[in-house]
Amino acid sequence: MLAKAMSLFLLGLVRVLTGAQARWHGCPPKAEQRIYFANHQSHADMVMIWAALPQELRSITRPIAARDYWTRSRLREWITTAVFNAVYVDRARSGEQDPLEPLVQALDNGDSIVLFPEGTRGHAEEPQPFKAGLYNLALRFPQVVLVPAWIDNVQRVMPKGEVVPVPILCSVTFGAPIQVEPGEDRHAFLQRARQAVVALRDV
Repeated sequence: MLAKAMSLFLLGLVRVLTGAQARWHGCPPKAEQRIYFANHQSHADMVMIWAALPQELRSITRPIAARDYWTRSRLREWITTAVFNAVYVDRARSGEQDPLEPLVQALDNGDSIVLFPEGTRGHAEEPQPFKAGLYNLALRFPQVVLVPAWIDNVQRVMPKGEVVPVPILCSVTFGAPIQVEPGEDRHAFLQRARQAVVALRDV
């Protein structure tokens, strides 16, 4: 009950601050297993995509969250666990640990996920080069639909060093699905996936 109340509160707050507009170009919102992959400029990106999805998709979609940041306080950890049902990943790889294992488990369970292939936040107009995780997951789960997304303006909602959010109109544009083509290597696919995200900026 408390998690549901917090979910409604955060949804209302995010929509007041950002508008949380969802634009679907090339694919409709559909309850199928998907990997949404997007540009990454703010810790609010995870919340923005969550708020932009319709309720029936939010309930089956799990955002990826950096464990070191989102478990830094009990409140953050509770929100990401109870409200967002996030998948925690460790940004600092240790030993033989496979950083994709939590994502693989989520996809094996039939969940959709939200992934930021840059791996870390960028501050340039265009995304940084994508890391190999998206390609490896696409090969392992060819039945999962890969949907690019462009998050616009969310970095201006919480400027670096500020503690009070600034109301700014934001949007998430979802594009046409892509897939790994026969014989396509990792570099070519990741470059094409990045361009699919960038292309949505001016839609």
